[in-house]
Amino acid sequence: MVTDVVISGAGPNGLMLACELSLAGAHPLVVERLPERALENRANGLVGQVVRMLDRRGLYERLTGTTDPPAPTPGFVFGAMPLNLSALENNPLHTLLVPQRRIEQVLEERAIELGVEIRRGQEVTGFTQHEDRVVIEVSGTAGPYQIEARYLVGADGGHSITRKLAQIAFPGVTTDHTISRTAHAKVPAELVDPVGGGLNVPGYGPIPPMVHQRTERGMFVYAPLPSSPWPLVTTIEWGQEDAEGPLTIPELRASIRRVLGADIELGRPEGEGPHLLRKLTGGNTRLAERFRDRRVLLVGDAAHVHSAIGGPGLNLGLQDAINLGWKLAAVINGRAGEDLLDTYETERRPVAERVIMSTRAQAALVAPGSEVTGLRALFAELLADPGNLRRIADLMSGNDIRYAAGDHPLVGRWAPDLILDDGVRLAELTRDARPLLIDFTGEDWGYPQTQGRSAVPCTALLVRPDGYVAWATDAPQPDEKSRASLEAALARWALTLAVTW
Repeated sequence: MVTDVVISGAGPNGLMLACELSLAGAHPLVVERLPERALENRANGLVGQVVRMLDRRGLYERLTGTTDPPAPTPGFVFGAMPLNLSALENNPLHTLLVPQRRIEQVLEERAIELGVEIRRGQEVTGFTQHEDRVVIEVSGTAGPYQIEARYLVGADGGHSITRKLAQIAFPGVTTDHTISRTAHAKVPAELVDPVGGGLNVPGYGPIPPMVHQRTERGMFVYAPLPSSPWPLVTTIEWGQEDAEGPLTIPELRASIRRVLGADIELGRPEGEGPHLLRKLTGGNTRLAERFRDRRVLLVGDAAHVHSAIGGPGLNLGLQDAINLGWKLAAVINGRAGEDLLDTYETERRPVAERVIMSTRAQAALVAPGSEVTGLRALFAELLADPGNLRRIADLMSGNDIRYAAGDHPLVGRWAPDLILDDGVRLAELTRDARPLLIDFTGEDWGYPQTQGRSAVPCTALLVRPDGYVAWATDAPQPDEKSRASLEAALARWALTLAVTW
């Protein structure tokens, strides 16, 4: 069989990439080792810029069931420290509490709508790279077979076989000094605050919902999620001996006593599951030596792994896929040379490095010890400054990303959520993943364009398929310089404008 791209892995990142490639005119094939979608949730929601990106693909509406645009969250946490984001003008941080199972379901449905074939129970076992193709060995239920593809993308997680077969090193740090315990559990009704939804624990005090509760001995989280009738209860401890065998409710309860110094009489959840009961020891922070080896590329956890604190994983991985999709399709369709693929790592590696920095900093802030308590007191004072709060919110959301500097401060930045003429939102015009030229001057730039209201400090801007600004100008009307810079941006990013509205 011959296809444009084989994607190894049908998790959120692989499915998102398949959708993006299809929208851009390429033909991907997804192969997945598991025979069906996993029942266990690896994540319980989305945090950051990706929420708005899903809105720009029409997927936010599918996930929420509402046509309302995403609204920023009024509060969040950084290293178990509260962030009062309602105090910020133009708060950049968005969240969406949707279990990963549902995210995968929606992405799979969208991929199938776009004509993507997904083969489950199939595993990439080897490949050979040639000058113009990759010959991929696949093991399936009917035996081994080969697929020829222009490119192979590993979206197969932190233990990526694609990365290992490509002999791409995965340097980093492995730690074994923490134990995380998480379970769906039955909590005594008398402990639940009927107003705030948190817990009132005798011997400890109030515990807000969805907030990391750090003590001198560890961390506790109470998370009543809308996707389950049973809350998730989590502890993290440092330097404890691990009891052998799988996690049990009594073991989790004992951990809570050590962390909080108080008891919560947990029970097993009732009814049909799946009910999570998970214990993890230690963690990994790793970044691939490179994201590409000729015709093999990596996205998501295959390229980087880090602590889950702060929930940055899907924000990072899904935007890897969205960044790569239109570029890879442009190369496949002959509109761009191979050098366009080099910009994938150039742009996404620094983002991964910032996420790793952020999660390491948060891990330091939640560690036990009086020294950390002192650091947290100082950090709380710093967060009282709106400028510092803004920096943290930008970091957590990814709003501080600037892919490439240009002649205008908007270039390389996330395109503002504009309201165009007739009240149409920018997000409504980006669902087919095409670039957009938006004009506030009412003049003829010589390219198809949409008319907008001047809500940003520019007179026209060019939006890439991934939602970032490729070009912008302050020229009051088209002139020789602004036209030339627009043409250069279109050529650099291999963008073709067509009427979409």
